[in-house]
Amino acid sequence: MQLEVLLLDNHVLAVAKPAGIGVVPDDSGDASLLDLAKAWLKREYDKPGEVFLGVVHRLDRPVSGVVLFARTSKAASRLSEQFRTRAAHKLYFGVTRDAPRDDQGTVEHWLSKDEDANRVRVVDERTPGAQLARTSWRVVARERDAVQLDLIAHTGRPHQLRAALASLGCPLLGDLKYGAERPLPDKSIALHAGELEVEHPTLRTPLVVRCPVPSREWWSFRARGSPH
Repeated sequence: MQLEVLLLDNHVLAVAKPAGIGVVPDDSGDASLLDLAKAWLKREYDKPGEVFLGVVHRLDRPVSGVVLFARTSKAASRLSEQFRTRAAHKLYFGVTRDAPRDDQGTVEHWLSKDEDANRVRVVDERTPGAQLARTSWRVVARERDAVQLDLIAHTGRPHQLRAALASLGCPLLGDLKYGAERPLPDKSIALHAGELEVEHPTLRTPLVVRCPVPSREWWSFRARGSPH
């Protein structure tokens, strides 16, 4: 698989993650995005030995979009802190078959993670281990058989966006785990991390990385360009 590099300097590497690949190695034994990125840097710079690359955030395996890696330990520490404190800003694109009742809004609920099933469920706030999740959405376009949305996760909970749309009665296309009726042809879900903004770890200036949507029918509206 060829790595698509979105941004590179001495401190950071931003790449486009395809749907279906994990950000880090897992029990599947499949090559991860981290493996691919390290191999690319090793070839690009003819580096001997092990290449350092710090993981500062992740995307679910069936989700596509921008992933940022740190190339130094200092950058990794500073970027990780931004993600931990929610100082990093991420804009996601989503596609559903049905539209939420309103054109925009924010949903808040408490989520509990079922590790065995690898999914979350909405629970009462008094449930042990429950975490508050807050998600904003905005309908960008309504097409004949698809609704395009902008999505912002104000809290960093597992599967937060997927659970939020399911709770609104409009699961993401292909997201069988959260109520979609059928899979997408490439087994992805229609969720894409389209934009990431952080403070550069050394320059301390705004760093914005945008990632084009995949070449898939359900992303055709985004590929043509959409207003924000």
